[in-house]
Amino acid sequence: MAAEHADDNTTAGTNGTGADTDAGTPTGTDTGRPTAPQDLDPKVAAAVSAAEAAGPHSGANVRIDSWIWSVRLVKTRSQGATACRGGHVRVNGERVKPAYSVRVGDEVRVRQEGRERIVVVKRLIRKRVGAPVAVQCYVDNSPPPPPREAVAPIALRDRGAGRPTKRDRRELERLRGLEASRRSADHHKP
Repeated sequence: MAAEHADDNTTAGTNGTGADTDAGTPTGTDTGRPTAPQDLDPKVAAAVSAAEAAGPHSGANVRIDSWIWSVRLVKTRSQGATACRGGHVRVNGERVKPAYSVRVGDEVRVRQEGRERIVVVKRLIRKRVGAPVAVQCYVDNSPPPPPREAVAPIALRDRGAGRPTKRDRRELERLRGLEASRRSADHHKP
């Protein structure tokens, strides 16, 4: 009787290898395996497959703080949770808590360091992966970062020259354009 159930399990809901297939995963026509993009490096494709295997199984959830950490949008999971609590993470336009379950197709907006990252979820993963694999898990719709302003190079002093004199400090501030702002701040002191 156990053999009958084992045969039923391998034919119904599996791809012939005994592993469950996801309903949302595109499969090849003759192999039953997920199709991989042809333009990927074989090492990256293998890492993507490993990340998907370690990802959630059918019916399992992935927390938003864990997902944004896994795909390297934040450096630590605690930073992801803090960003969620602070209202810096939005999913489909709504502020979310760290335990929000993210799904494939959701638009995630993460605001950090004066820049907003806009990504659409392609794959759900739980474990942190390398950067080449992480970019395969989302579509980046972020606007390009603002160009770096042409800043005058910071004046470097010779080693062992000691502290700058008051005259040196004023010249440095004048070069940096801080002179006017400093005078107005000193002028308004009581």
